[in-house]
Amino acid sequence: MSAFNIRPAKDCQYDILSLGEVMLRLDPGEGRIRTARTFRAWEGGGEYNVARGLRRCFGLRAGLATAFVRNDVGMLLEDFILQGGVDTSLIIWRESDGIGRTVRNGLNFTERGFGARGAVGCSDRGNAAAAQLKPGDIDWDHIFGELGVRWFHTGGIFAGLSQTTGPVAIEAAKAAHEHGTVVSYDLNYRPSLWKGFGGIEQCQKVNREIARHVDVMIGNEEDFTACLGFEVEGVDENLTDLETASFEKMIEKAVEEFPNFKATATTMRGVRSATVNDWSAMCWVAGKFYQSVKRERLEIMDRVGGGDSFASGFIYGLMELDDPQLAVEYGAAHGALAMSTPGDTTMASLSEVEKLAGGGSARVDR
Repeated sequence: MSAFNIRPAKDCQYDILSLGEVMLRLDPGEGRIRTARTFRAWEGGGEYNVARGLRRCFGLRAGLATAFVRNDVGMLLEDFILQGGVDTSLIIWRESDGIGRTVRNGLNFTERGFGARGAVGCSDRGNAAAAQLKPGDIDWDHIFGELGVRWFHTGGIFAGLSQTTGPVAIEAAKAAHEHGTVVSYDLNYRPSLWKGFGGIEQCQKVNREIARHVDVMIGNEEDFTACLGFEVEGVDENLTDLETASFEKMIEKAVEEFPNFKATATTMRGVRSATVNDWSAMCWVAGKFYQSVKRERLEIMDRVGGGDSFASGFIYGLMELDDPQLAVEYGAAHGALAMSTPGDTTMASLSEVEKLAGGGSARVDR
């Protein structure tokens, strides 16, 4: 029997709705941010990447709740989102003051890393429109009640943008539950986001409150420790010797404290270099643990967004296949494929995910 009571597709306008900031990613390719003369532009944001993956790879109907400034950068971001097939009708547009003194669109400079040189992110997102969202700005009862949403996703990056975005996430999750929508949350701990207002103490206060309204909690061992205060013993910092039993104990403790969790999931990454990682995933659903195939020495082109692509594959497996083992396999396979291409967002197809999850190889398809 399914652990989830998911609303029928015919009753909803959206299969998936994400709440989060989308930034313009400026990518120096194989070079460095500090020496670049040209950048390739992409869009990206932890919560948005999940919705886009579910639309572009898995074919579900996706929407986005966020805010942009109405200028050329905001319209460029909208154009990227439209190319990804995600509905933009719920975006809140703020008027520009001409120079971004009071509100602006966020930028994210990201270099991919190579070998011994790790990936580097340099965000320029202060005063961003999404960070200024506050409770009451979005009519959640209209979205979840009248339009209809089967699955709602947000995360710790959005919650950590400002003192008002955490309460917005809580407001949204409560409204989602009132209308029978499943709620997932990716903890996605980023120390740089929280250090400006309360640090890890505030991070835990906000995330522990949000956790009370979450059905599916996603995050690695650092996320659970930093955001929810659960310690994991016997795990090294690079996850090369991750002990499954230790992670299982942590999840059992988390579920005991938050009995509303119907599922949890984590990726497991052993970093051999920026371009070679060991990669796998595991999940807990309705009292039972499931583990994906372990892919040792997986070659990485661009690791940014790999966890978000795992989340979208995992959600698809739960929502459409109702199979926890397939869910964790689809998530791990989708994350692996997404990290084989540049940019935050997936370029994989469902058939490629199915092939890799089923044990397929990288041989040439003709």
